[in-house]
Amino acid sequence: MQRTAGTITLTPEAEEGLWTDEELAEPSLFVNKLTVSRDYAGQNWGGRLLDWADDRAYRAGAKWVRLDAWTTNEPLQRYYLGQGFQHVRTVLQGDAVNGGPRVSGWLAQRQTREAEHGLTGRTASPRPMTA
Repeated sequence: MQRTAGTITLTPEAEEGLWTDEELAEPSLFVNKLTVSRDYAGQNWGGRLLDWADDRAYRAGAKWVRLDAWTTNEPLQRYYLGQGFQHVRTVLQGDAVNGGPRVSGWLAQRQTREAEHGLTGRTASPRPMTA
């Protein structure tokens, strides 16, 4: 039986209140909802999905792939740092999109690049970005 190994969402929309106007002026795409099935843990699926995001963002003309993680999830933050992301800052003030308290304000980014990931996308290529 085949099972889905993982999923990732790459979007041009940033969550309000996290990134500065200067940062938002730079061509960037944002990672949301990166999830890997426990059945595939330890097989670098998360890394491959992040490389796929880098590659797609690069081909669209983005300079950065950016993401946010829960401020209290230090293992996940270490994971992203190990994947080459650089911590930008942690935002604690403000409300989350759903109106609750902000919990996902640890911000990180890495520069886009062509990447060999071995994955085939089923979605249309992103529109080219302009600076």
